[in-house]
Amino acid sequence: MRTRAAVLCAATAVLATSLTSAHAQAAPGRDTAGITWKDCGTGAAPTLQCGTLKVPLDRTRPAGPQVTLALSRVPHTAQTSQGPLLVNPGGPGGSGLSLAGFVASSLPKKVAAQYDVIGFDPRGVGKSTPALDCAPGHFAPVRPGSVPSTPALERKNVERARAFAAACARAHADVLPYIDTVDTVRDMDAIRAALDAPRISYFGYSYGTYLGAVYAKLFPQRVHRLVLDSIVDPTGVWYEDNLAQDVAFDDRHRALMAWIARNDAVYRLGTDPAKVEAKWYAMRAALAKRPAGGKVGASELEDTFMPGGYYDGYWPTLAEAFSAYARDGKTGPLVAAYGKLAAVDPSGDNGYSVYTAVQCRDAAWPRNWSRWERDARRTHAKAPFMTWNNTWYNAPCAFWPAGPRQPVNVANGKLSSALLFQATGDAATPYAGGVMAHRLLAHSSLVVEEGGGNHGVTLSGNDCLDKYLADYLADGTVPRGRGVADATCERSPEPEPEPRTAKRAATVARGSTLHGLLGFRH
Repeated sequence: MRTRAAVLCAATAVLATSLTSAHAQAAPGRDTAGITWKDCGTGAAPTLQCGTLKVPLDRTRPAGPQVTLALSRVPHTAQTSQGPLLVNPGGPGGSGLSLAGFVASSLPKKVAAQYDVIGFDPRGVGKSTPALDCAPGHFAPVRPGSVPSTPALERKNVERARAFAAACARAHADVLPYIDTVDTVRDMDAIRAALDAPRISYFGYSYGTYLGAVYAKLFPQRVHRLVLDSIVDPTGVWYEDNLAQDVAFDDRHRALMAWIARNDAVYRLGTDPAKVEAKWYAMRAALAKRPAGGKVGASELEDTFMPGGYYDGYWPTLAEAFSAYARDGKTGPLVAAYGKLAAVDPSGDNGYSVYTAVQCRDAAWPRNWSRWERDARRTHAKAPFMTWNNTWYNAPCAFWPAGPRQPVNVANGKLSSALLFQATGDAATPYAGGVMAHRLLAHSSLVVEEGGGNHGVTLSGNDCLDKYLADYLADGTVPRGRGVADATCERSPEPEPEPRTAKRAATVARGSTLHGLLGFRH
């Protein structure tokens, strides 16, 4: 649910015909109900098109200030179209423009050909305007250590959070009351209307699952297919969800330590996972005193290893950097890993600004810092990897200038179907959230990657999961089981220090591409 730089039974023939009539004649480069599409293809997505759509900032003032949404599209090529498929990578704050090309190229050709795959930058994000940037350089290294070992260090971090919220108020006071999930959902419906589509399909990862669930709640009659991958617990928005994340990330970090221990012949850090973990915390303590390369202190180290909780394809890079530092005192690999996985550029500043704007506005957060401190200390005692790092990441919400909305109750009995995907060991959106969403979406089907720990599991190399996805998007077919899960798939193979086959290397490359688009800290 955090973002750094970086989801309905078979359709009838009548529905397919109605959707086709709305879309089959939308030729590339032509206006589609007010959206002018222009070619912006890339090597990976040669048919990609780009466009924009203006929507009211405040929908109670339709003639007032406008927001410009940046859009992308891979047009359908089949004679019969199932209409638009909107895709979202999560965040909040993630850009969806490139995800459209990835989804269109990763689905089976016969399935992708039936959809206009639509990416978009939500309001405030990326190429949409106005784009938020509250405090450029907020994550510039070296930041104060996250674990408040002294009252002075805790005060310093509290003041950083307070200052960020104040900077947002100064820079974007007129916009912040309208940067939230509900306003983004209404933008999605404006996209649907501009495409002249009676219904849309939706495919969202991470926070994008909450976005999709809220859209389905507000506009159930406008949903054709709904796919949610790595699912936010909609009953914990957002304070409780982040506390649950802390514990799950600690489990995932220990899984990395155990993997390093199993590969001791390569990394030479020992065969006992507990002792390997102790060396990691010793590294964090040392970096708090002397940052590597003047860039990687304790907080930056946590930022660097956090992506390993999202995607185990990063484990070899992280293990190599850890080993080089812990065994030989070499800082270069650690600095390089930080630059690759954690350093924040201007797009990251934008993403974090939108992240805080949406999360702080979507629901009420504790305004008394003593509540945050008490919960963080209690959670840190059992989950020391990222509890405090995550606390400071969200702490601006304790001081946020725009008042909160009421969270949306996404319980929904009006959809004929929805397809949900969840890994049992997901850290960013723990398994219980997928189960809860499955219960609340009355006619949904849940596909579980048993033993998997990655966040964002479809289109990442697991053929079993991808078959369920393709069948559903093709004709609405969903599994129906009798247990908590309607279907299970074996977990994807754990990473190898070096891929031993060309097939495995290709799978890792595909997974890395997807997770680069999804970003980290969702």
